[in-house]
Amino acid sequence: MELHDVWFVLIAVLWTGYFFLEGFDFGVGVLTKLLARDRAEKRVLINTIGPVWDGNEVWLLSAGGATFAAFPEWYATLFSGFYLPLLVILICLIVRGVAFEYRAKRPEETWQRNWEHAIFWCSLIPAFLWGVAFGNIVRGVKIDRNLEYVGGLGDLINPYALLGGLVTLTLFTFHGAVFTALKTVGDIRERARRLAGRVGLVTAVLALAFLLWTQAHSGNARSLVALVVAVAALVAALVANRAGREGWSFALSGVTVVAAVAMLFLSLFPNVMPSTLNADWSLTVSNAASSPYTLTIMTWCAGIATPVVLLYQGWTYWVFRKRIGTQHIADAAH
Repeated sequence: MELHDVWFVLIAVLWTGYFFLEGFDFGVGVLTKLLARDRAEKRVLINTIGPVWDGNEVWLLSAGGATFAAFPEWYATLFSGFYLPLLVILICLIVRGVAFEYRAKRPEETWQRNWEHAIFWCSLIPAFLWGVAFGNIVRGVKIDRNLEYVGGLGDLINPYALLGGLVTLTLFTFHGAVFTALKTVGDIRERARRLAGRVGLVTAVLALAFLLWTQAHSGNARSLVALVVAVAALVAALVANRAGREGWSFALSGVTVVAAVAMLFLSLFPNVMPSTLNADWSLTVSNAASSPYTLTIMTWCAGIATPVVLLYQGWTYWVFRKRIGTQHIADAAH
């Protein structure tokens, strides 16, 4: 396996880690409208992800930086062609972060309600748009002989990509509901589990349709294995959730996310962005990669930095592992 193949795998791992971790806190953000009944419950939901949401976004920064350094042609074509949806995602992530920090700065109800609206919409919109973006990456876009995107915004709006957006939105919401059931106590825990069951059934239908479509379009034997794992894990997560086994349900919903993202990358390889104009104009791991010297330096840096990132994130989750409920929220906090 050559270095550009290794870095394709590493970038796939970074995106998988991002969707696994950021997926559930996007879901929790959506649940602030769907699950929480009052200010105290919204505070509980926000507190479940408060210590970890910004650490989860490290994976996005790492994935973007690794793509820029390892596959500059891929990065340039992706960010120029998908400029508007990626800009919307970036704005949402900025506003969402500000909302988490500023919501409790003032006691006025209008102030807090406006920031809660921001948390909801800035969680829902990226959760949908990431699915649309990756759906278009796998489906292919208009790339010319100069390896440049020549399509328009309308070309990114198609049934396959929109279905992908619905899948990521519902899957992340299910993932977030299971995480909420795992991290809370009392009535909100029970309601989160019931909501997870309903959302999970919708997710199963949409995900099965999307993954089968992907397999029929560009799948292979390896992606078929990932498809089977994703579907089996989602069904098992629903069964575990129904049985009240929140830990198992969360782990299995995580496996669903990992297997689904893995399937997309397995069906994509060796391309990184297929061209719908001419297959010979597609961006691949070889024609989009940096020089071997650059990839060698990156490999050494990643080998040193990655264990440090994993250790501090693992430590953060361990420190904030306990469940919380409305009884842990001071009156002044909400």
